[in-house]
Amino acid sequence: MAIVDITVIPVGTGSPSVSEYVAEIQKVLRQYEGEIKYQLTPMSTLIEGDLTLLLKIVQELHENPFKKGLQRVCTNIRIDDRRDKENTMERKLQSVQEKL
Repeated sequence: MAIVDITVIPVGTGSPSVSEYVAEIQKVLRQYEGEIKYQLTPMSTLIEGDLTLLLKIVQELHENPFKKGLQRVCTNIRIDDRRDKENTMERKLQSVQEKL
């Protein structure tokens, strides 16, 4: 199981606000409920699941702003793919909490 941290940055929107684009990304992720877990944060979105599926979703999320007519999109991703034991968002947070 992998965790992807993704930030899709629409360029040339004519406004400093991007919440409209963030909402569209969340709508795409809803289509995958039951297959992945995801969490919106103030700066990005975390997605947890099978890496092959997550990479497919990353491409879909990157393409989404182009459907609204944008000509440029920058997408930042970080992938945490741990294979020696179960890797979940909850487990990572729990590990830190236990050390506090």
